[in-house]
Formats: sequence, C-alpha cells, structure tokens
Amino acid sequence: MNNELWRLSACEVVKGIQEGLFSSREVVEDCLERTSRVNGEINALTEITADKALDAADSADAAVAAGKDLGSLHGVPVTIKINVDLAGSATVNGSMALKNNIAKETSPAVQNWLNAGAVIIGRSNCPEFCVRWETNNEVYGQTRNPWNSSITPGGSSGGAAASIAAGMTPLAHGTDIGGSLRQPAQACDIASIRSTVGRIPDYVPSEQEASINSQLMNTDGPMARRIADVRLGLQAMAVGDWRDPLWVPASLKEPEQSELAIAVIVDPLEQGVHEQVASGVEHAAESLKLAGFKTEYAEPATLADAVTIWHNIMLFEVNAGLKPAVKDFCGAALLQAFDRYHAAYPNLTAEGYNLAFTERRRVLRNWMGFFQNYAVIVAPVSTNPPQAIDFDIATPESTAESIQSMRMVVAINALGLPSVIVPVGVKDGLPQAVQVIGAPFQEMRCLQVAEAIEKNVEAITPIDPNG
Repeated sequence: MNNELWRLSACEVVKGIQEGLFSSREVVEDCLERTSRVNGEINALTEITADKALDAADSADAAVAAGKDLGSLHGVPVTIKINVDLAGSATVNGSMALKNNIAKETSPAVQNWLNAGAVIIGRSNCPEFCVRWETNNEVYGQTRNPWNSSITPGGSSGGAAASIAAGMTPLAHGTDIGGSLRQPAQACDIASIRSTVGRIPDYVPSEQEASINSQLMNTDGPMARRIADVRLGLQAMAVGDWRDPLWVPASLKEPEQSELAIAVIVDPLEQGVHEQVASGVEHAAESLKLAGFKTEYAEPATLADAVTIWHNIMLFEVNAGLKPAVKDFCGAALLQAFDRYHAAYPNLTAEGYNLAFTERRRVLRNWMGFFQNYAVIVAPVSTNPPQAIDFDIATPESTAESIQSMRMVVAINALGLPSVIVPVGVKDGLPQAVQVIGAPFQEMRCLQVAEAIEKNVEAITPIDPNG
C-alpha cells in the first residue's frame, strides 16, 4: 500500500477506495497526519475536525463493505472555507463578531459534496468578510504561502489554496467574487475553477440575503492540484438545490474539440504585465500549439468596460454597503482596506453604480460575439507575480497597483463567466498560472483546454512549506 496516501489525487483516492486498495479511514488518517505536520507552519486551516472526519470515513468504508452505491467523491478528504455554512460549525468569515456564528444548515455547494461522499477534515482560512486579496484576520491570523512564507497565498480562498499546495487534502472548497478562487491558485501553484454564475447553487443560510453584486458575481468552486480533480469536484458541486432559485440546470457534457481558434491575451489592455507572468502565458500558448490548437492574439473590444463595471458595482457596494455595516467592529486591516479602496477610486457614485448594471448586458453581448470566433481566452490571472504579504494594502500606490493587476480577473466576475486556472510552471522561484476563460456554461470546454496545457507542465505540488 502507498504509505503517502496524502499525495494522491482525488481521482486516485476514489478509484483506490472503490477497488479496495485502501480504505477511506487510511486516507483520512494520512491527510490528518500530514495536516498536523504542516498546518502549524502555514496556518491554512482554522479548525481540524479529526474525530468527525474519522467517523465519516468509517461510515464510508462500511458503505463499501455493504456494496452500496458510492458517490463520485466517496471517502475523499476535503476542506471547506469558513465563509459558508456547515451545520454545527461556525461560519466565522474571518470576523471576531462571528466567532460563535454556529450554522444550523449547510450551504448547497457543501451539501452537494457531502452527498457525493466527501469527508470534511476542517475549515480553511480567509480574510475578514473575504474582502482582500490576502488571507489574514484577527481571529485566526496570517496564512502563509507554502512556497515562501513572505509571499501572499492570495485571497480570499488563500487558506484553501495553501492547504492543497501543502498536501493536506486533494480537494478544497473556495468562493470567488473578485478572483478569490483564481488569484490564490496562481500564488500557490494549484488549479481551480470559478464557474458561470448559476452553475453551482449559492446560498449561505446564516447570512442575510446576498447583495446584488454577490448575486451577479459570486460562485463557489473546487480547488485541487490537477485539472481532473477540478472537473470531479465541479461535477459533484453543481447539483441543483431549491434554495438557490438562480441555479441553472445546464449540461456538463464533455465537448468535442472546437475548430475555433484560442484567443491569447498577454498584456490585458496594454497596461503592463510582469515578464514572469507574460512568459507563463506564452508557455501556455506554445503548449496549445503543440496540442494542435490554433492560437491568435486578440482581446474583446469591451474588456475595459467589463473592468469598469466591476469597479463601479463591487467597490461601490463595499464602500456604501459593507463598510457602514461593519466599521464599528471589524479589524484594523479591513478598515485600512476600506480606506485604500476609497483612495484608489474616490469618485464612485450611485449613478455610476446604476449605469454599470445597464451597461453590463451590452458588454456581455459583445463578449458573446467574441466567443463566436474564439473557443476560449487564455490570459494572465494577476499581471503581477505573487506579491509580498499585505502588498494589497501596504500603501495607496500598492493598492492601486493590486487592483490594476487584477483587471483580467475582475472583468470575468463582472460578466459572470467561467474561468479555469491551470499552473504553467515556476520562474524566479514563484508559480506561474493562466486563466482559461469561456462563454457562459462552457466550463467543460475550459477544462478541456486547461488539461491540454497541463499535459506539458510537470506536477510540482504537493510541496513541503518553504522547500
């Protein structure tokens, strides 16, 4: 038997359990032991539920012994981000005020994984109210990047990304309203997907109803080390739930390879891209050429408009809605983030907010026209490599740079589109990754293209923290 079961992919775990090569308990025990060795150094998981996980693993093994039908994630260890509900566990969302916010229900995306047989071993860290591209809060502290403790693990799903990179579990849950599944994947050298809004049922029972920006832009999603696991996690997570009336029963059928070219964007809007990032995009484009795909350098004509829509909706709601609601009890870092965002965009108005909703359909129509000519877009995540911890709020200038560097990320949120993150290598000691972006509900095509890129990239994670 493999004595390092924590290294296995989710697909390998499922297959091994089904074939009797090892038990779910053995896998869970190994992942828990790995977590005990590395979590103290990187602080990715805020809560480790070992006893519950082992009980669940025993139940999974009993189901195998009884010959019962097994779910697609049967016996697979996973983690859940602390901003969604898991019945009996606190939905802390990085806030001191929510330390005792014990959920009575489980959010749909999490319940879908449980229904598929997943075994939850713990909860992953996030910034306060998931507002920053960093993972730090006054409840649980700073999450460290396994690659380099001085470099951000990203945010807001930084705990999930760091835990995957360090080998705690093969699969983790995250969320994304402004790059939170994608920027941490770039920072930690893992894969992820933010799906089309409506693909995965989205609801947090312990919270008030989601704001307009969240309804239009937020989605749950899986994070893993390889694309096959991302696909597996997505398929299990995307089952409908009546509690999200905006869920769409769209097909997840594998597509045939498109005859359309792939659009490649190296420097979005020609506003500057770091050479470390640009070389990763070029490597991805070369990998696709070797796989038989046609590539062309092209970007949607309304890319800048999509970025502006995100700023005018998301940052306006943060300033006008979230800040007044939490400013009397939130932590110092979040207050500083509020100030930095306002300094970067001081002239956001209700009029601009309303106009953004009007403009959104026009811009999305333009992108749909673009996808008539291109199967997907391959582009940077952040146009900067992973930055130092707290770079996102260190100075007014660094905040403005962080926001600008995420332009190719937030445009996708503004339009609710799917995007897969795939690692493409390491340069200057830091991970490289690209986005594979598609038309609405074209997740499987995005995964198909991402997997073609992945075939030319050596699997590096899991790694031991700091080498």
